[in-house]
Amino acid sequence: MSLPEFSNQIVDLVANVKEGVVSIVTTKIQADAFLRPMPLRGVGSGFVIDENGYLITNNHVVKHADRVLVILSDGRKFDAAIVSRDPSRDLALLKIEAERLLPLKLGDSDKTRIGELVLAIGSPLGLPGPNVSIGVISATGRNIESKEVILEDLIQTDAAVNPGNSGGPLINMDGEVIGVTTAMIPYAQGISFAIPINAVKRFISMIIKYGRPVHPWIGVYVTDITPSLQSYYNLPVSKGVLVVKVIYGSPAFNGGIRAGDIIVSANNRDIENARGLRREMEDSVDKGSVSLKVLKRYGYVELDIPLRLE
Repeated sequence: MSLPEFSNQIVDLVANVKEGVVSIVTTKIQADAFLRPMPLRGVGSGFVIDENGYLITNNHVVKHADRVLVILSDGRKFDAAIVSRDPSRDLALLKIEAERLLPLKLGDSDKTRIGELVLAIGSPLGLPGPNVSIGVISATGRNIESKEVILEDLIQTDAAVNPGNSGGPLINMDGEVIGVTTAMIPYAQGISFAIPINAVKRFISMIIKYGRPVHPWIGVYVTDITPSLQSYYNLPVSKGVLVVKVIYGSPAFNGGIRAGDIIVSANNRDIENARGLRREMEDSVDKGSVSLKVLKRYGYVELDIPLRLE
């Protein structure tokens, strides 16, 4: 493909998805030094997920807002209701009463590949959007920590991201949303992160079923098995998670799991880290339990552990 052809492909891709990307302006009323009410504005981005007016953005974009204003790409403005927020996932679901909306297609973030080209679309610095930057997926499975939250299993990209991009979509070359832009590290040469779209799908499905985001829990504290951990404790396996503590009376305790056990698979899928175990539990919410293969001192056992929702 020639450079002009590639450029035209990007132009066409942006034209096909830009109507589904929105700008978000938030207002919070706070007192100034003289106790007078003063509006404090914030900006962010989001995107449409269905024709009924539901939108996705970051929780940190709207969490303190007294008013949320959504601006569509055609200039229409709507007050948005916050349907649900999940601070632990940094996701929020909004609703506007609007017609002629273009929902974006949600992809499969488990299929993303390092080196894949992506577009970050949003409204950086509060400028009229959408604005577009291009980059590659630099890494997957990244974790970042702030004072308020620890975000796990993130997509890392070098697509340029600025304040105001938060909540906007990360688009692959098929025009699918594969992530929600959530943070950047200014001192790291433009490295930014996105929440995988599959985590967003789980967030939405939980709201549909339970009316709120839920967090499945079985009552174990685990640590990833690393080569050094395996060598130090002479563990018989190189993959899985080591159970460090089991809460008395929890589903795991009642099901027979004890400290020192190793969880090697869940729902017949190999577990390589705590993140994988958490994902399998989230995917098992509808079933109400998670099927675990556990290595004990005397051998392997298959356990079906009920999930407790928080």
